[in-house]
Amino acid sequence: MKLVSSLFIHTAVTFLMIAGFTTSALADTPTTRADGVTVIHLDEYNGYFAAEETIAGLKSGEYEFVITNKSDKLVGFQIQAIGNKGENLDMFPLDPGQTRISKVTIGDDGVRYRCPINPTPWYDLDVIK
Repeated sequence: MKLVSSLFIHTAVTFLMIAGFTTSALADTPTTRADGVTVIHLDEYNGYFAAEETIAGLKSGEYEFVITNKSDKLVGFQIQAIGNKGENLDMFPLDPGQTRISKVTIGDDGVRYRCPINPTPWYDLDVIK
């Protein structure tokens, strides 16, 4: 019985690890529309953000961040330029289930974003160079 139980646990753990790697490997590439604007989708949960697209290696240019509140309470979105002494590019609240778009220009130094209402860390997108 112990062997069967141990084998089942090992199989389940292996399956979950493979599923996790597969899910993270399938992140979409950001889409750049004909007008040159690149679209990034962010889901905001209680205390963290999840990006639908890969956000590493972004270049300077025009972006639309589509933020959806996936939590059960009021949250917010704040995006700042990393250079220019932390200039706020946009900031707004989101009710549960609400989606809003933040259209910003990202410079050579990059941007960072966070929720100013929930305690979330800054997410730095400074890999733009």
